[in-house]
Amino acid sequence: MSQEFRFIVRIAGRDLQGSKKVSSALADIKGVGYNLGNCVLGTLRIDPKLRLGTLSDSQITEIEKSVKNLSQLNLPPYLLNRQKDVETGTNMHLIGSDLDFAIKNDKEREKNVQSWRGIRHSLGLKVRGQRTRTTGRKGRTIGVKKMAMVRPGGPAQTPAATPAAAAAAPAEKK
Repeated sequence: MSQEFRFIVRIAGRDLQGSKKVSSALADIKGVGYNLGNCVLGTLRIDPKLRLGTLSDSQITEIEKSVKNLSQLNLPPYLLNRQKDVETGTNMHLIGSDLDFAIKNDKEREKNVQSWRGIRHSLGLKVRGQRTRTTGRKGRTIGVKKMAMVRPGGPAQTPAATPAAAAAAPAEKK
């Protein structure tokens, strides 16, 4: 190859390591996983075992165009991350900051509609039916606060004033 090795390759607004294999380097782009990367490389007829830094400029621009516009590759819709979009009704695939923005808008829409999921999102609780009895306590107080013992029919006492503690203490003379 007449092209020299590049250690950093920019694809879809993201700096990728040129020393990685092409399929795993594409998985570093937000919204593109390992399997989707392999499908893209298969349709473009690029060997996924090659190092990203060894690809030519034309191959890299071809990969970038196809990752940004996956609808042109005629991939099955289950590989896309926005199937039957709420606003447009089409199947599309978002990557990077567009994906973050769409997820944020989805959460805000559900909060405004006051759906169950929206209420759970607004309260900071688990949304997808996970167990909450013992997990999901991040950022909250864990454990039981110690309080003074309460004797039935009497005022609250400290632990030293209990009858067992009084029997163990030496008797005072009157």
